[in-house]
Order: sequence, then structure tokens, then C-alpha cells
Amino acid sequence: MSEHNKIAKVYASALLDLAVADGGNAAAKDLGEELSALCEVASADKKFVLFLSSPAVTRARRSATIERVLKGRVSETLYRFVVVLNRKGRLGQLLAIGSAYDTLLQALFGMTEVDVFTVDGKSMGETTETLMREKLRTAIGREAIFHYYADPTMIGGIKLQIADQLVDGSIATRLRRLQQTMIESGGATVRRDSTRFIA
Repeated sequence: MSEHNKIAKVYASALLDLAVADGGNAAAKDLGEELSALCEVASADKKFVLFLSSPAVTRARRSATIERVLKGRVSETLYRFVVVLNRKGRLGQLLAIGSAYDTLLQALFGMTEVDVFTVDGKSMGETTETLMREKLRTAIGREAIFHYYADPTMIGGIKLQIADQLVDGSIATRLRRLQQTMIESGGATVRRDSTRFIA
């Protein structure tokens, strides 16, 4: 995990703990939805993202904008948190913190997001999805929430991205592994029988 992600996780964890202490899991979920909405608005506007992270913008100017834009429009908890991020010079990491908070929130509720890559980005089908969900529940102890994405470079099969772990069951990868095995196996055979080949 990069230093950037570690810092985001620390802030996200602190915010989650604060929300749970204030109002339990329900409050943590509500705050997560609010933070997610704020991050969605921020990520949709490149100028706003630059405003949050640019060293050319003073903290005082950012503080005035935060008060004008957020105060009274978001919960007091989220408003105070954004103010703290600005004061600590971490406002540029808002999107990463939002992502980390979402991951922690899912863990709190026993869920995890899984990115599923197929050739066309379509569902695996109800039967396969149910089986996959059961296997993942057994393996990681959480309920999987599937998000489908298209990867036209794949020949077939699926790839699963679970947090920072990639489970690659694509046909292209299987073929590469088979090719590598054949090369290594063939090389070993040549070395073992080199006298026969030379003779």
C-alpha cells in the first residue's frame, strides 16, 4: 500500500470511528453516503479537484470556500472533517479518503466490492454469480457486491479485482501459463536428454 493510500485509510478510519461513536452503524452509513456524494461532485469537476490540491491556493482561501459551499448543506460532522483536512493540508486526498471510507464501511457491514471483468462487461449469469458469491463468502468471509466491466483484450473467462488482489481466470492468462509450462518442460527435457540430441 502506498504512503498516499495509508494516510487516506488513517483519516477514513478516524472518520468512521467518529460516526459510529456518534450514532452507530446507521450514522456511519449515512455519513458514507454523504461523503460519497461530495466526492462524486468533486471528481466531476477538474477545476474543483485542482482547487482542493493546488499549493497555489492558500488554506485561508480554501477555508472561506469550504464554509460558503458546505456549511449548512452537509452534516456538521462532515463539515468539521473537511475543515480539519484543509487545516492539515490533506484536502487533496479527499477522493482517496472517500474511497477508503467506503471500503471500511463495507467491511463494517460484512460486504466487499468485487470488480468483475468479462469480454463484454455482462453478468456471469445468476447461477454462476450465486456460486461465485458463495465461494467468495467462504474465502474472505464477506458478502460480495459485483460490479461488471468490459475488457475486450480478454478472449474469455473472467478476472476478479478484490481490493488490491487480482484473481485472473481469463482464457488468455491460462494460455500464457500453458505456453510457459510447455517452454519450461521442453527446456528441461532438452537438458535431460542433451547427450541423445548431440549424438
